[in-house]
This record gives sequence, structure tokens and C-alpha cells, in this order.
Amino acid sequence: MPSHAAAKNRPAKAPAARDFETWSKLWPSETAAKSVPLLKALHILTREGTLNADSRRKLTQVLHLTQMLRPAIEDLLKDGGDPILADVGAGKSYLGFILYDLIFGPAGRGSVVGIEARDQLVASSRELAAASGFDRMAFVASPIAEATLPSGRADMVTALHACDTATDDAIRFALRHEAKVIALVPCCQAEVARLLEGQSGPLRQLWRHPIQRREFGAHVTNVIRGLVLEAHGYKVRVTEFTGLEHTMKNELILAERHQRSNAQARGELNRLIDQLGIKPALLDVMPT
Repeated sequence: MPSHAAAKNRPAKAPAARDFETWSKLWPSETAAKSVPLLKALHILTREGTLNADSRRKLTQVLHLTQMLRPAIEDLLKDGGDPILADVGAGKSYLGFILYDLIFGPAGRGSVVGIEARDQLVASSRELAAASGFDRMAFVASPIAEATLPSGRADMVTALHACDTATDDAIRFALRHEAKVIALVPCCQAEVARLLEGQSGPLRQLWRHPIQRREFGAHVTNVIRGLVLEAHGYKVRVTEFTGLEHTMKNELILAERHQRSNAQARGELNRLIDQLGIKPALLDVMPT
């Protein structure tokens, strides 16, 4: 056993080596070192390969979300499947890149399409995909509401922190492309709160004060989204995306299609809308 003096005199590990030991033990890949350039480019690791407070938070979110989405993706990959995952409102596309690096790339099948309205972010994502050798990644420069994939289908649709009604655009996109799986992490819902302002009725006390109206409106927004998806035949699970210490926007709506429609969910949706006396724009996806 080394003496205490020998241990004391042993050179300290460089921060990058120390942090690599930390995150590589959590990284669900046998070749974590190959992911280092990608993680640096996505600012999940610093340029020196270390972790700071912001990168630790991003790493925690990415790993947790990957763990939650993996079963659905692996189901789509079964039996020689070649699924298309569309990440809408992709921003810097870090979710798409990580899912490709950890799941689609090793599988040798399936493709990822990032949809983002800002041309500069699309251009930088294309450069990073080429540099990473991710030849089954593509990027479309378009607002979510106007985006259409050439194949007309997307087996899975993800939308991470799409603000306000952009999450609703993601739902419309998913329904339009007949997605089998939809994963949404909504952000900054404001439409329903605006609709509730000045609304009277027996439930008015739930939203009379502005701060409560914002919180109640955000909650009702996601309840309505879940019921809309259930009415379209999806089985919906709503769960915590990650801990509140990492982000306040931590609600994950995960939907998997099991049938074409659900009359019971449609009835529940109609009753809720009647009680609240509001009609969010997302109701345009419901058959009349």
C-alpha cells in the first residue's frame, strides 16, 4: 500500500482528466472519449474539456432526457426499422446531436432532422454534423408551423423548451406527419393566461390574481395538450423532465400512439373547455 507521503506527493490530475472521469462514468457509451469534440462544440463541456455549473446542468438534462426517450426510440429501431426523428424548434440541435451520438449512430439505422427557423443556427448545425461524420442528420430552415419533411412522415417528434404556442406548432407538425411518438418539454405558456383574463364564471377565483393566472394558465395549457393528444389516440404520460434545481421548465409530455382516436378523451376535453369558457388555438386540430 502506498505510503501517506507518496500519496501526498503524487501529482494532482488535470481538471479535464478529473472531469472526464466524472462524466464518462455517467455517459451511456463505451466510447465516451469519442464524444468529447461534440460535447465541446455543444458547450456541454468547456473548451478545456472541463465541467462548469452551466455545463453540469446541461449534461444532467441531456442524460436524463436521453434515458427517458431511449425505450421509445429503440422500439422504433426494432425489426430493421429505419425511423425518422424530427427535432422541431431545435435551436443548436444539441438534443438531436446527442440522440444521434448515443443511439442512432451506434444502431446504424434511423435519421435525425433538426427544424429551426434561424438560418445561422441551421448552418452551424450542418457544419457540426459534417465534422462529426453524422451523415444521417439533416437540417431544415423553417418555422415549425410551415415545416414539412420530404417523406411526409416523422416517426418521432421532439420539442425541447419550445416557447408558448411553439409547442402547439410541434403538436400540429407531429399530427400532420403521423408521428408514432411525441416528446414535448413546454416552456413559457402564456396564451391561456391571456384568454382567462377577465373571464368570469364559478372557477374565476382560480385565476383572479395575475400571478396565479400565469401558473394556472400554464398548467391548464399542458392539461389541454395532453387531452388533445389522447383524443387523437395517443397514450400520454406526463412526468418530471429533470429536477427543479436544473430548470423550472421541467414537465415532459410523452405520447405514444395506440389508436386513431379516443372518444372518451374528446369528451373530457370538451367538458373542460366548456367549464373554462376559453378556446385555445390548438383546438383547430380537433375534428368538428
